[in-house]
Amino acid sequence: MKKIIAIGSINMDLVIKVSRMPKPGENLFGQSFKMIPGGKGANQAVTVAKLGEKVQFVGKVGRDVFGQKLLKNLKKSGVNTNYVFKDGSASTGVAFIVINEEGENSILIASGANGNLSPEDIKTAETVIESSDLLLLQLEIPLKTVDYAVELSKKHKIPVVLDAGPPHKSFPDFLPKVDILSPNELEAEALTGIKIKDLKSAKVAAQKLLNIGAKKVVLKLGASGALLATENEVKHIKGVKVHAIDTTAAGDAFTAGLAVAYAKGKSLEEAVVFANYVGALTVTKFGAQPSLPSIDEVELFIKETEGRR
Repeated sequence: MKKIIAIGSINMDLVIKVSRMPKPGENLFGQSFKMIPGGKGANQAVTVAKLGEKVQFVGKVGRDVFGQKLLKNLKKSGVNTNYVFKDGSASTGVAFIVINEEGENSILIASGANGNLSPEDIKTAETVIESSDLLLLQLEIPLKTVDYAVELSKKHKIPVVLDAGPPHKSFPDFLPKVDILSPNELEAEALTGIKIKDLKSAKVAAQKLLNIGAKKVVLKLGASGALLATENEVKHIKGVKVHAIDTTAAGDAFTAGLAVAYAKGKSLEEAVVFANYVGALTVTKFGAQPSLPSIDEVELFIKETEGRR
């Protein structure tokens, strides 16, 4: 069993299902409303736990009902929460999510306590980072905090997988120190200025990320799979066909699956193939953390899918 530390955001997702996305200035009746545990960091931590690995989550919640519920859910999911800090000066982060009938979503985030997760908080978890097999990061917390976490990981020679979401318009100084950078199409576009319309433009964007300092790039392409790019090769790994119910957390699940497989010694290509299955299975269910698959579900899904080929 590998030990992974995930540092990042934790939110309560406020989810409304709609027949279609509202136009600017339009009032539209929703079909249903749910409160579901989420946040990129927490989603990835829960995925790691459900994939059978040991995981420590470092994050920050407010001293409120949402924070209590989210902590309870993390513990129930098998995530170690010893380094989830409570902030009396800010509310727990929330994400307002609108999902249409095709499973596509739009997300608006109020960071709350996530925005107060500091380098000092990360410093208290240094011994945990030092004893981990891999560090998993995202960009829903302050960049200075991500930067410090990367520095600590390099100090202790711990590999880093960074999910490049949400999008940032500049290339952070710490990205060249990250072992694997995993943006989606919008995030890659924000970092490179290249609009991704097809596989050809995705390859150009991935190559530019390498040129400006990324070591290895795994560019998430949604239903089309992922693009693996290193200094030696650029390769498209096709996606797995499924009926999408809700794409929320699919990218988070993919990156967590990638991290788990990579930490277990799989080649980068093998890790991307595994991550594709984890991400694909996630979109077949509704909600962020409720949709995250277990290792048994993933292994059965792989067996069934390969059996049909």
